[in-house]
Amino acid sequence: MSGTPKQGVRPAFHDWRAVRPFWGGLLLALGGAEILVTEKASLKVIMHIGMQGLAGYLLPVVMVLCGLLTLFSPGQRIFYSIIGVLASLGSWLTSNLGGFFIGLLLGAVGSCLIFGWLPDQAPRVSRRQRRKEARAEAAETAEPTESAEPTGTAEAVQL
Repeated sequence: MSGTPKQGVRPAFHDWRAVRPFWGGLLLALGGAEILVTEKASLKVIMHIGMQGLAGYLLPVVMVLCGLLTLFSPGQRIFYSIIGVLASLGSWLTSNLGGFFIGLLLGAVGSCLIFGWLPDQAPRVSRRQRRKEARAEAAETAEPTESAEPTGTAEAVQL
């Protein structure tokens, strides 16, 4: 049964998630959503709504869109990550200090994860697996082998 493909929702989601910068896109979208939520807080909590109000809503929406677009179109991840980090840093001035720093940090970390994601990188081998392979290789080289070469007496006779 090991040769049959995995079926079900979880393996399909895992396969979909493996070919895109999932956590970075999710953090960027959550950072933008958190900033939007803090702008809807009561007037006693809001420090300032921002420059004329529009930019205070525009930048978090851009963050959410960049996060979602990264998830569904990972080929453009570099562009989305740069726009996402600029929108995250711009939210410092326009939206309650970047959603009380939480949205700003989520957006910046998510953008960095998106920027650093490499699609064609081989899966990392764990340290335990590398040690196991090294021990097996060392055991193979340490085993004495039968030598087919002459011991030297036959060579002396031929010379």
